Parts: sequence; C-alpha cells; structure tokens
Amino acid sequence: MVEIKHLTKYYGNKAAVKDISFTIKDNEILGFLGPNGAGKSTTLNIICGVIPSTSGTVTINGYDIENDPVKAKKCIGFLPEIPPVYTDMKVGEYLMFVAGLRGVPASERRSHIERVMRRLNIEDMSKRLIGNLSKGYRQRVGFAQALIGDPKIIILDEPTVGLDPSQLAEVRNLIMDLKRDHSVIFSSHILSEISAVCDRVVIINHGEIQAIDTIANLESSSGANTVLKIKVQGSSREVAKTASQVEGVIRVSNITFVKTGIYTYDVEIADKDVRQSLLSALLIKKLDVLEVSEERKSLEQIFVGMVNKPAGKKKSLQDLLDEMEDESEPSAAEEDSQESSDQENEEV
Repeated sequence: MVEIKHLTKYYGNKAAVKDISFTIKDNEILGFLGPNGAGKSTTLNIICGVIPSTSGTVTINGYDIENDPVKAKKCIGFLPEIPPVYTDMKVGEYLMFVAGLRGVPASERRSHIERVMRRLNIEDMSKRLIGNLSKGYRQRVGFAQALIGDPKIIILDEPTVGLDPSQLAEVRNLIMDLKRDHSVIFSSHILSEISAVCDRVVIINHGEIQAIDTIANLESSSGANTVLKIKVQGSSREVAKTASQVEGVIRVSNITFVKTGIYTYDVEIADKDVRQSLLSALLIKKLDVLEVSEERKSLEQIFVGMVNKPAGKKKSLQDLLDEMEDESEPSAAEEDSQESSDQENEEV
C-alpha cells in the first residue's frame, strides 16, 4: 500500500532523514517510533506530500507522491499532531468544507459526513463551535477530517498527546477499528499504545532506521536466549557458581539483593529444557528456590536502548540487548561488599 525507498531529506547541510526504506501493507497498523528530532514528523510530512524529499521515492497505492501528487494524496488521510481544525467553524460546517476539498460528490456529502461523525461518536457535536470543544472532542474532529473521502491510508502523528486515560482507550479502539478498511501509520511516544494496536514497528533515530519488526519478535529479543529470573535463598556466590556450571546456562547476571540471604538472579539459558537441570542443581546444593519466572525484553527497554545509541554506530539488536544486560551486572567489589554485609547481619 505504501512503499518508501531510499528516502533522504536535508535542511541545509543537516540530514533529517538518511536513506530510509520500509513498506506498509494492506490493512496493517504500523507503529512509527523515535525520540524528538529523530525524523518522524519529517518522514510523515514527506509521505503526505506536505514537503518534498531531497532524494528517494514514496509510492502510495501505486502513485508516486511527487510525480502524481493529486492521485496519491486522494489515498491519504492525515491527522497531524495539532489537529487542522478551524475553531470559529461549527463541526458540521468544517467537515462539509473538508468533504468539498476532498472531492466528495455534493449529492453524497451529507450522508458521508453523517456516517463519519457516527463512527467518531460526534453526532451531537455537529452544531457546536470547534473552539468550544474539549481537547478530546477536537481530536475526534481531527480524526473525522482524516476519514473524509474514505482514504486507503490513515497517517496519525502523535494522536494521543494530552488525552486522559478514557480518551486514550477510545482512540486505541478507533485505531484498531480503522484496520478493517485502512492501512494505518501510527506515530506515538506512548509505547503501551503502540504495543496494544500495532502489527509492526519501525524505530528511527538520528534519521536512520534502527529496527523494523513485529512487536512479538522485538520483545522476544529476535531469537535471543531465554532469561530466567530466579529468587534463591542462600549464598549468592554459591548460587552463581552452581548455576554457571549447569550445562546450557550461558551466564548469570544482574544479581540483586532482596534481604539477608536472599537474592534475585538473571540466568540466561540456551533453551527451556535447561530449566529443570538448573533447578535440580540448586536443590542438590540445598539452595532454596523461592520464585522462577521468564523475563522478556519490553518494547520500552528496546526502544530506550536504541535511541540512546550514538549516531552512525550500527549494531544488531542482539548486540544491543547484550550491552543492556552487561550494564546491569554487579561488579565483584559490589558483590564482596554485599556478602560481607550479609555475614555481619547474620552474626548480629
């Protein structure tokens, strides 16, 4: 439905977007993630034909956005971060105005607008001035203008900014409902919303794409080894030593003090079959296993790790996740200090 190839945008000597390529499939919700200044809004504005690219192509439903802009733009409904509404117009008047701009036949406009307002649950607002509406209702009117003309592509740039929890839930349900008839590009800083509604995500930083994948693949570390979070009562040195000697255990890390004699550990194992051997080895040593759970990298952890990576330094997702785990490992000095403290407490 949308194909972006080698898209680049310069502002003077500064590259806002650097040779990015990705696609959006039919009836797919694609999350577009990145920190402020990453190039998200620039990319979305180029896709919509609001600004030109320096190089590269954007094809919308088979139409090139630069060479055939009228046909391409008819396929797009765009809701920018600040809804493009006229506050001195009534809701119905504004949507009628938008329908005229979108080329909806005059004989069909009224029924078309009524159908869109019904979908957004703003029928009762038809005669209200937009300037008198709450932020949530203005956002719905912005959504309505994006749906006028039944475009194939809906592009949403930060549509949930400033909304309260109940309004967030309404927007989430609306976006999921849009998937039935549209392809959706959804840009947001609220990662829980991205996780809840998106089929795939594109993570962009410093104008470059850092990852394109499904959320499930990203959160499972793209095939990385399983990490068990275990809580064990006993000497932390003995637990770490015993666990490390079990065949199939890759490493033991993130040793965290809970209370005297009890620690939690992240144990990376090659496959889930190692779990039984690990637990048996600990029990043989009379180390009491109090809790066992499987840890998965969250979308938030992956996102933060990627956007904090220096510009121009390419790393695989696995390298990134390994670095994140390395940073959480305690030093030998810290562990010795904690052991000494435990012994003193036991003596007291």
